[in-house]
Amino acid sequence: MTEHWKTLSASGEHRVVVTKSLPGQLWLEVLQDADCRVEVCHSRTVLTGKEIRDAIGDRCAGVIGQLTEPWDAELFSRLAEAGGKVYSNYAVGYDNVDVDAATRQGIAVGNTPGVLTETTAELAVALTFAAARRVVEADRFMRKEQYRGWLPDLFLGELLWNKTVGVIGTGRIGSAYARMMVEGHHMNLLYYDPSPNPSLEAAVREFDRYLRSGGEQGIFCRRVEALEELLREADVISLHPALNEQTRHLMGARELTMMKENAVLVNVSRGPVIDEAALVQHCATHPEFRVGLDVYEQEPDMASGLSELENVVLAPHIGSATRWTRQGMAVLAARNIVGVLLKYPAWDGDDMRPFLSPESPSAAPSLVNRRTLNWPVTGQ
Repeated sequence: MTEHWKTLSASGEHRVVVTKSLPGQLWLEVLQDADCRVEVCHSRTVLTGKEIRDAIGDRCAGVIGQLTEPWDAELFSRLAEAGGKVYSNYAVGYDNVDVDAATRQGIAVGNTPGVLTETTAELAVALTFAAARRVVEADRFMRKEQYRGWLPDLFLGELLWNKTVGVIGTGRIGSAYARMMVEGHHMNLLYYDPSPNPSLEAAVREFDRYLRSGGEQGIFCRRVEALEELLREADVISLHPALNEQTRHLMGARELTMMKENAVLVNVSRGPVIDEAALVQHCATHPEFRVGLDVYEQEPDMASGLSELENVVLAPHIGSATRWTRQGMAVLAARNIVGVLLKYPAWDGDDMRPFLSPESPSAAPSLVNRRTLNWPVTGQ
């Protein structure tokens, strides 16, 4: 272990490795109360596979890792050899994790859903309007002291009120974003998802009735069968799919060309959903097209030319970056570790709030491979 590592509760029975320092204190207390020796890496660089293997060593009960780390068969084999029983991803997504490899080794895999939803959706909304209203361009203009007074055509952007928003992927975050745009800005909704979303559709119908009862213009919600329909009709498109082989480069040169000249494209899901080189080319040749990005195809690197584009707003993967959310993620990750080590059942519910207080259910909040491991479950 290097100078970047710090050991807490050195006499603890269960050795738990945490590959990045986590916010808050409750997550650490959860591990310490379960008699865990906690070894935390305070380096701000992404650990390599070798560094993680070295950290696991020959005795390790569990690991809390990061979405920036490729947890492959080799790492899970090393963890199993060290006596490991659980890996918890400090994220809701787990496309960086070979879950099948973990399952073959008998290792439970946890994630942290339920606390990122509104936070990440809010960031998508912020990027939407920052792009549509050219906020970052205007900010740079002001900081360079170029403002000489109000002008009728200075930084003209797009009005989104009563326009159409297209949402690709209506899981928790996509649905929350859709409702924020519909209910906050009276936008029509198109959504593209393998499965219908009855609760989202019902919420939009109810809001439509509310608007019409007050004499306002109504709105609609429609699930589209073909992605092309959404691309052609939507004024704003926000990406919220899981990353897999079907969604990798879901937005390429062909799809970008189908969108409106002045459309807004937002991505807070995973970078490889967009062909970033094609995006750079499209933005360079379509100056009225606007983009808001929080994730990148080769993160942390950006495609050549992306940072030079005035019509793109860039954020450094901060979708879940509020204190409440990041602390909540840490607590959920720790409770996944403890739940497995103490042989608790897995939680069979979507509401994670019971786990965020010092007194929580005796359960592992979220084990993504519980069924294949035949892990027992407990209800809400």
